[in-house]
Amino acid sequence: MIHNSERNFRNLLDEEIGQLVHQGCSSTDWSLIKVAEDFIPDCIENTKFTGRIRLAGFTGSVNLIGGITFKTGIYNAWLHNCEVGKNALIHNVRSYIANYRIGENVIIHNITTLAVDGRSSFGNGIVVETINEGGGREIPIYDYLSAHVAYMMALYRHRPALVNSLKTMVADYTEFVSDEMGVIGAHSKLLNCNTILNVKTGSAAVIDGVKKLKNGSINSNFEAPVVIGEGVIMEDFIVSSGSLVAEATLVSKCFIGQGCVLDKHYSAENSLFFANCQGFHGEACSIFAGPYTVTHHKSTLLIAGMFSFLNAGSGSNQSNHIYKLGPIHQGIMERGAKTTSDSYLLWPSHIGAFSLVMGRHYKHCDTAEFPFSYLIESKDESILVPGINLKSIGTVRDTQKWPKRDKRTDSNLLDFINFNLLSPYTVRKMMAGREKLLAIRESSVEEASYRYQKMKIEKHALDRGIELYEMAIWKFLGNSLITRLKGNKLGSISDIRKALQPDTLLGRGYWVDLAGMLCPFEALDQLLANVENGVIQSLEEVNAALAMLHKNYYNYEWTWAADALESFYGKPLDQFETSDVISVVEKWKSSVLAIDKYLYEDAQKEFSMSKMTGFGVDGQNGARELDFAEVRGEFESNNTVQAIRLHMQKKEALGNEIVELMSKLTVKEGQRD
Repeated sequence: MIHNSERNFRNLLDEEIGQLVHQGCSSTDWSLIKVAEDFIPDCIENTKFTGRIRLAGFTGSVNLIGGITFKTGIYNAWLHNCEVGKNALIHNVRSYIANYRIGENVIIHNITTLAVDGRSSFGNGIVVETINEGGGREIPIYDYLSAHVAYMMALYRHRPALVNSLKTMVADYTEFVSDEMGVIGAHSKLLNCNTILNVKTGSAAVIDGVKKLKNGSINSNFEAPVVIGEGVIMEDFIVSSGSLVAEATLVSKCFIGQGCVLDKHYSAENSLFFANCQGFHGEACSIFAGPYTVTHHKSTLLIAGMFSFLNAGSGSNQSNHIYKLGPIHQGIMERGAKTTSDSYLLWPSHIGAFSLVMGRHYKHCDTAEFPFSYLIESKDESILVPGINLKSIGTVRDTQKWPKRDKRTDSNLLDFINFNLLSPYTVRKMMAGREKLLAIRESSVEEASYRYQKMKIEKHALDRGIELYEMAIWKFLGNSLITRLKGNKLGSISDIRKALQPDTLLGRGYWVDLAGMLCPFEALDQLLANVENGVIQSLEEVNAALAMLHKNYYNYEWTWAADALESFYGKPLDQFETSDVISVVEKWKSSVLAIDKYLYEDAQKEFSMSKMTGFGVDGQNGARELDFAEVRGEFESNNTVQAIRLHMQKKEALGNEIVELMSKLTVKEGQRD
C-alpha cells in the first residue's frame, strides 16, 4: 500500500501535466494530485481525476486471461479521492472509483462502480438475527468472529451482562475499523464486476463477475485467498479467509467463516457460517451453522436452527411457527447429526449428537440425552432407536473425513475445533441416556414398546441401547485410563495411584460443545465471569482465553474421566489395585472389540449381493461381481475395513500389554509383602 506520509510524494511537473492532457486525462485541480518520485505519466490514458489523488509508479506489466500482456497503469477510468499502489492496473472503469486505497499489484479491469459512500464499517457491527427469526438472539458480526463468541452472544441471553459486554467490545472494534476510505488489498483482482459499494478486501482476493457487493469485508490474505465469483449478490456481510462464494449465490446479513464454500445459486440470509461449511443449491434462513455444516441439495431448507458437523439430505426442512405468534420457534441439532432425504422436523426440537433423522416428525422431539441414535418416522409416529449409530461404519468415516477436509490455510484460525467422537460431552450424555433407559424399563411393565415423551422406543431397541451405551462408556473410560498410564513409569501400586490423579480440578461435571470446541462448563464459566466483571475487556483477550481452554482439553478430559470412572466403576482411584486396573482394561478391551466387530459387519453389508444391484449391466457369468469389484474394490482391501482390522489388533495388543504389566506388578507387590 501507499504510505500516508506526504514526504513520499511530489507534485506533478508541468510537462507531466501536459503529457497527461495529451493522453486524454483531465483534473478539476492538478495540485491535488501527488505522485511517487519514480512516477512517469506514460501509462495513464483517458482518465479523469477529481479530489485528492496519490499515485505510485507504474513500471511493470501483468498477464491477463488468454495470454494478453498489459502494462500497469490507469486506462479509461475516473478516480475520485483515491490512492493507487505501485504497479497496479486500472482498466475500463465504466462509472468511477471513489474513496479507495488501492494496493500494489492490484488489477481492476472492466468494472462499473467501486466506491465508499460516507463513513462505513464494511459489514462490521451488522446485526444478524440468528437461530430465531422472531428475534432475541441477534448478534453483531465483526471481522474475526469465532463460532464460540457467537455461541455465547446468541445462546447465553440468560446472562445479559455477558452479552452486553461482548456487544460493547464488538462496537468498539466496529468504531475502530470504520473509515471513509475503503481498501483493496495488494495483489487483489477485481474483474468484470458491476457495483461494489462500501466493501474492503484483504490481500490476494479474486472478485470476478459479481453483480453487486454492498457493505462488507472480504478478509482475504496471501495464505488463504478469498474468491467471489460470477453472478454473486451480497449485502451486509463478512467473508473470512480461504472461502469461496460463487455462481449466483445470494447473501444478505451473513458471516461466512474460514474455508467455507457457498456455491451454485445458494441463498442465505441472517445466518452465520463457521469453518468449512458448505452450502450448494439450497436455502438458509436465520441459522447458526457451526463448523462443517454441509447442505448440497436444491430442495433443502435450513431455518431457525443451530447445527454443526451436519450433513443435510435432499428435501430436508424444518418449520418454526404455526401461524399464531409468528416464527418464534427454534431448534438444535447437535454435532454430527444427519438428515435423510425428505426429512422434516417441527421446531422446537432438540436432536442429540451424531444422530440420524429419517422421515417426517410432527411432534416436538428431544433426544439430547440419547446421542448416536436414530429418530425414525413410522405411521406418523416418531420412533427413537437409542445408540444404534455406534454400530454404523458411517459414523466412524465421518470423524475420519472431517480433519482431512479442513480447507483452512490461514495461520490465524478463528474457530477451535475438537473432532473427538467420544468425549466427556458425548459420554456424559450416554451415561444420562443409559440411566433414563434403565428407569424406563424398570418403571414399566414388560411390553413390546415404551413411551418416552412424544417418542416410541421398541423393547429390543431399548435393551440394545443400554448395551451399546455401556460399551461406548467403557471404551472411553478405559482408553482414558490406558492413555494416562502409558505416559508414566510404573514400578508400584503407588505409582499407579499417583499417575491416575488429575492435574487440575477443572473438568468435572457438565461439559458444553461451544460450536465445535469442547470444554467443561466450570472452566468456561470462569471466562464468562471475567467478561462480565470487566477482567477481560477486549475481543483479543476473549479469544486468547478460549484458545487456552481448547489447549487444555486433554487435562480437563482426564479430570472428568477420572471422576466418571470412580462413579461408574464404584471405587475411588486412590484405592485402585492392580486388579482394578486389569478389570477396567478387560471391560475396555471387550467393549472396543465388540464395537469394532459391529463396525466390521456394518461395512461388510456394503459389499453384499444386494448392494451389487445395477452393476455388470449386460454381462453374465459373474460380470456383476467383477464390475462391482472394479468400481468399489474388494471388501478386504477397503481402506476403512483395513483400518478397523488394524485397530482391533492394536487395541487387543495394547490391552494385553497393560494386563501383563499389572500382573507383574501384582507379583512384585506380593513379594514385597
